[in-house]
Amino acid sequence: MMDVPKSYVESAFSQLLGCRLQHLEEGVAQVALTLTAQLRNRGQKLHGGAIFSLVDIAMGLACSASHGFDQQSVTIECKINYLRAVDEGEVLCIAKVIHAGRRTLVVEADVVQGDKRVAKAQGTFAVL
Repeated sequence: MMDVPKSYVESAFSQLLGCRLQHLEEGVAQVALTLTAQLRNRGQKLHGGAIFSLVDIAMGLACSASHGFDQQSVTIECKINYLRAVDEGEVLCIAKVIHAGRRTLVVEADVVQGDKRVAKAQGTFAVL
């Protein structure tokens, strides 16, 4: 795992959701999220917005791990496919930079629970 100051990888928002960095290497980030009562939708499943936020957080960390934490990047678009509902437990988002240009990065992410894929996403980030 990359040796990066905790303040660089944890935002107040990611802490509010309960996201936990599991692994970080050049262009790759793995972030976990445990389903809590506050993250449930009206159907008592993990809210799609929580999954999307997890994806965005992991993708942003993968970008920072690609171009360096001294430079910022922001999401300019993201598409997600929700594949299965989550009733309980923990999910893991694995985000990987698949293109690192000077001005933009393209990142893909899988959200998994055990050996089952929960969501698939792809996003574009602008380097500031």
